[in-house]
Amino acid sequence: MENAGGIHFSFKFTFFVKKGSHQGQFDFDKKERIAELQREIEHHNRLYFEEAAPTISDREYDALYRELQELEKSSPPSPDSPTQRIGGRPLEQFRQVQHLLPMQSLANTYSEKEVLEFINRLQRLLPGEILSFAIEPKVDGVAIALLYENGHLVRAATRGDGIAGDDVTQNILTIAKIPRRLPKPYPEAAEIRGEVFLSRAAFALLNTKREEKGEVLFANPRNAAAGSLKQLDPQIVAARGLEIIFYGCGAWVGKPRFRTHLEALAYLTAAHFPTPPRVWVAESSDPSKEILAAIHELADLRHDFPFETDGAVIKANILQQRDAVGSTAKAPRWAIAFKYEPERAETLLEKITVQVGRTGVITPVAELQPVMVSGSTVSRATLHNQEEIARKDIREGDRVLVEKAGEVIPAIVGVRKDLRTRKQKPFHMPEKCPSCHQKLHRSPGQVAVRCINPQCPAQIQRRLEHFASRGAMDIDGLGEAMIAQLLAAGLVQKIPDIYTLNKEKLLKLERVGEKSAHNLLSAIDRSRNRPLWRLIFGLGILNIGTTAARGLAEKYGSLKALANASTEELQKIEDVGEIVASSIRQFFSQAESQRLIEELERCGVQLADVNGPEKVDDSLAGTTW
Repeated sequence: MENAGGIHFSFKFTFFVKKGSHQGQFDFDKKERIAELQREIEHHNRLYFEEAAPTISDREYDALYRELQELEKSSPPSPDSPTQRIGGRPLEQFRQVQHLLPMQSLANTYSEKEVLEFINRLQRLLPGEILSFAIEPKVDGVAIALLYENGHLVRAATRGDGIAGDDVTQNILTIAKIPRRLPKPYPEAAEIRGEVFLSRAAFALLNTKREEKGEVLFANPRNAAAGSLKQLDPQIVAARGLEIIFYGCGAWVGKPRFRTHLEALAYLTAAHFPTPPRVWVAESSDPSKEILAAIHELADLRHDFPFETDGAVIKANILQQRDAVGSTAKAPRWAIAFKYEPERAETLLEKITVQVGRTGVITPVAELQPVMVSGSTVSRATLHNQEEIARKDIREGDRVLVEKAGEVIPAIVGVRKDLRTRKQKPFHMPEKCPSCHQKLHRSPGQVAVRCINPQCPAQIQRRLEHFASRGAMDIDGLGEAMIAQLLAAGLVQKIPDIYTLNKEKLLKLERVGEKSAHNLLSAIDRSRNRPLWRLIFGLGILNIGTTAARGLAEKYGSLKALANASTEELQKIEDVGEIVASSIRQFFSQAESQRLIEELERCGVQLADVNGPEKVDDSLAGTTW
């Protein structure tokens, strides 16, 4: 494949061209390149919009797209060219619905010069008028249109191909901050548009859970949000923690009416729709400097937002001016997206090691020469699995390009193969666990390689860390370093051993004094009376997250009742499907798990919610912020 945007050479079919007919050969090669680009862009559109699994960066895609646009300027593009359509086809498993107005995408650029050309173009189209612009963060998520009729939310649809999208109403209703009604006086019909996203924190948590289960990780928050909306089970969507920001309105029938985009945003904010956290306005006689200043300021602020922001949207503020300049078949003439270059750094991949998770999953890790990326030093990056390493052809000793996926997780996004010598070594997953040296196993149909030895030291350490973590039993002071010390001293080997610790044992450890020993023992004692859901989650049952643990605690009330539940009973509980139910039964059927419960009970750990399920403050239930 040629480099995106590079020179394309073709020597095919020259015998069809008459001698001296160089223009004919040029036209033929151009048509062939157009067809090739159309096929390639269609392929990447399908991966991005329909499968939420892109294989090239936005920058590479944009280069292909622009090359096609340039080639199509000399001849009318075919109606089925990707430059004439928006996004991907609606998915077949969801009902298709038409947008009241086409849901167009935005023209985009990485060049400040082209932003200035956009401003000059609007000034030429609107001679003598003072232009007003709004500049907003470009949320990197999934575009959604909500339809309200007579004040009531009746439908939510994805962009799809811009004309029709997928009806994802049930999935969108899992987002708590979406108002179900508009305030009076409400319009007869209103289409309100926004961007669904997964926060960086939620993205990191989701991938952590998927890695523990041996599932394929999402590449970035945008893919995770898109993949979540494509779920046919709204309960799965609810557990993902999707959020949304609304950026404007589409079709609007009736009052109230707005003169400017800012008035529309003010209405949405007052009606409790989440709106952009910051909006800049440029409305002087020469707005160019203000717009560029806003772009630069946003570049500094964007890392503080909870969502991924890949650019700035510059749009005409006065709605009448928008109507005057109109749109092309694909994009409005009154807006443009300026995209920031992804922050990446080049460094040396010194070696590839493997780490063992609490469920035994073996994860390869790139040990990097420390390098600064997006404001912090990066020295390690997960490589996920053997297949991912092979797909990217990553080798020890390579010079690699590092980005932070979603500005959170370091990831290797490229390899400098042009600098490769004979010294680089391909990576092969070890056959034995690096911790216990037992043979590793891989289940059919899974990418994860596991150590299945329950006595593996690394797994024991991770299980103890998980049990004591803030999200589980919340034992303050019992972190990774302390657990490592306890294991090395032979003071703990399994979870119940935590509750057999005393001051005499702790004072034998390095850097542990009277006060720290007292504080740790107090924290351990407090954990004996945690709510049941925390204990269920802390046990580390495969596929059990906090949401499922809460549901199980509420249903059964005690660990013993849960241990005796049948698979059929379990599947009737919200957030518990066949896989989760099977994991629960498998865990409690093991003799080791039964001994664990007996020992916890002997240690005084509460195995039931004495006062019923943990109360959640519902004083604000139903309120939309």
